[in-house]
Amino acid sequence: MAKDRLTWDEYFMRLAETVAMRGTCDRAYVGCVLVNSENRIVSTGYNGSIKGNAHCDEIGHTMRDGHCIATIHAEMNALLYCAKEGIAVNNCICYVTHFPCLNCTKSLIQAGIKKIYYRNAYRVDDYAVELLEKNGIEYIKIEEKDQ
Repeated sequence: MAKDRLTWDEYFMRLAETVAMRGTCDRAYVGCVLVNSENRIVSTGYNGSIKGNAHCDEIGHTMRDGHCIATIHAEMNALLYCAKEGIAVNNCICYVTHFPCLNCTKSLIQAGIKKIYYRNAYRVDDYAVELLEKNGIEYIKIEEKDQ
C-alpha cells in the first residue's frame, strides 16, 4: 500500500516547523519558509538575535512592553536574507508556524508576499487581519495532519 504523499502546503509547513527548531528565543519557536510560484524555497528564517550577538537562550531575554526586543522574528529573518542577497520575493508564498505579528504582517505585505499559510493562531492582531484583507492577501490556517 502506497504511503499518502504530503500536499505542497503540508510539506512546506512541516519544513517551517523544522526551521523553527533552530530558534534561540524560547518565548516562541517560530519558523518561516518563503516559496516561489514553482514550489521552490527562496528563503527560511527563525526567531533569533542579530547575527554575531548573544542569543536569548545564552543570556536571557531583553524585555520591553511584554516583548523580547532582542529577537528578530522568523518572517523578518527570511525577508532580510533575501534583501541582503538581492533575491526577489514578490508573489512568493509564506509558510509560517505562527500567525505573523503586526510588524511582520506589514513587512510581508510590503515585500509582495501573495499568500500566508500558518499553523498556530498565536496573538492574531485585528489590524494585521484588516491589512491582509484590505490588500487582498489570503491567510490560511493549516491544521496539523496525522503523520
